[in-house]
Amino acid sequence: MRYKAVISDLDGTLLNSNHRISNYTKGVIQKVVEKGIKFFIATGRHHMDAAHIKKQLELDTTLISSNGSRVHHGEEEIFAYDLEEEIVKELLRMDIDEDIYKNIYQGDQWFAEREMNWIKQFNNESGFFYKLVDFKSLKNYNAAKIFFICEQHEKLIKVKEKIEKNYEGQLNIAFSLPQCLEIMPQGVSKGHALKNVLKKYDIQLEEVVAFGDGLNDLEMLTAAGKGLVMGNAHDKLKEVLPDHEIIGTNDEDAVANYLEKLFL
Repeated sequence: MRYKAVISDLDGTLLNSNHRISNYTKGVIQKVVEKGIKFFIATGRHHMDAAHIKKQLELDTTLISSNGSRVHHGEEEIFAYDLEEEIVKELLRMDIDEDIYKNIYQGDQWFAEREMNWIKQFNNESGFFYKLVDFKSLKNYNAAKIFFICEQHEKLIKVKEKIEKNYEGQLNIAFSLPQCLEIMPQGVSKGHALKNVLKKYDIQLEEVVAFGDGLNDLEMLTAAGKGLVMGNAHDKLKEVLPDHEIIGTNDEDAVANYLEKLFL
């Protein structure tokens, strides 16, 4: 089969451990695109943050962000899904461990209540960063996603279990990283967004190669014709996708290596 499109996650996949794209990876992607292959980014990051990386890659393509809650082509918003405001309000007021930080993406903003030193490593190039607010004073509670950050994974597991119990069947809850638990509307995922994006380009799911490392990539990896799991992927992702090929790590430019062998 001749694949017509590639879709890749960013952190832990296309980006190395320093959250950068190597020159080698940039070069390979540009050569792949020159051959007429579409290249899409699908990330949990905010679209304004991810757009900076898309620009670095010189890609004129559709961008899936906030784990599928937002899809943009250039400046145009193609479609958007928000959480129910009442659920957002309840989750932001939920009593949780003080080591866990609550965040939301609302419109073009990223809101947080407290400073987070760990997160600063991710966004020092794009200039997009969180704004400190009092969640109780928000004018509205629209949100593309809510995410909880904690360096202790076990504490986030407890939050995940609590939310699943209280909102059974109402939300898509997934770890993008062991330190980051993400909450989106039920049915919203990178895989769901991919299906919608492909219609625009008249490309079939079987004609797509996908790369990911987190549990928020699960739907995308299973929907694509070929789903590749990073060697540094979350162990649980490897467990739920036992038949999917595991490639090298993000620090080994594994995505670029695979694309070079496949297309160039």
